Amino acid sequence: MYYFLSMLAFTDLGLSTTTLPTMFRVFWFHAREISLDGCLVQMYFIHVFSIIESAVLLAMAFDRLVAIRAPLRYAAILTNDVIIGIALAITGRALALVFPASFLLKRLQYRPVNILSYPFCLHQDLIKTTVSSRRVSSIYGLVVVICSMGLDSVLLLLSYILILGTVLSIASRSERVKALNTCISHICAVLTFYTPMIGLSMIHRYGQNASPFVHVFMANVYLLVPPLMNPIVYSVKTKQIRDRILKKFNQQKV
Repeated sequence: MYYFLSMLAFTDLGLSTTTLPTMFRVFWFHAREISLDGCLVQMYFIHVFSIIESAVLLAMAFDRLVAIRAPLRYAAILTNDVIIGIALAITGRALALVFPASFLLKRLQYRPVNILSYPFCLHQDLIKTTVSSRRVSSIYGLVVVICSMGLDSVLLLLSYILILGTVLSIASRSERVKALNTCISHICAVLTFYTPMIGLSMIHRYGQNASPFVHVFMANVYLLVPPLMNPIVYSVKTKQIRDRILKKFNQQKV
């Protein structure tokens, strides 16, 4: 569990590090320009870390599934080698899926003056500024979403169906509550990640006439709220982490 929490923390840190430089430039210094190459690089890492976070949340669901369905075999199933393999597969999938998107966008032609909707570069926003045919890039972007977050969300749902079936088969009510309580932090993390993402997708699809404020707000919520909320949720709900934090504060007071 702590290995997966570390992966989640690393991913949130990477996502924040990728987006904050241009956000600071826009909001603090009103420096709104960015080169195409710089935009493509930022877009690449934003989408890579987003796909990694989606996969890490799926891996954490698998962790909870094993812990509840086969607690006595937990250590035997989730060995260090298995966890390393999961981490490499998560990272490799994200890097491979997003890599061609940058080249597809690079070969397109853009208007001399382009205005993005957000203080950072996203594929679905950048592609709207092209003057050449964007059909291939749009289709590939859809394929990436389906093969990453779309697939992950289906497997997440399946994992929780299996978890719920196992929990309901437990005779003791207190044990059922205890088992479900171990999943609350993860459920909050999943909702924090997927809810803004779905909202941003809906704004892109149906909110062409919406205020620019709505676009900027939803994009910032999508990229900034999960890194903010995940540490809070897991610190509050995980006893070991909470005890360590309180111990650090007590040591500072002494």
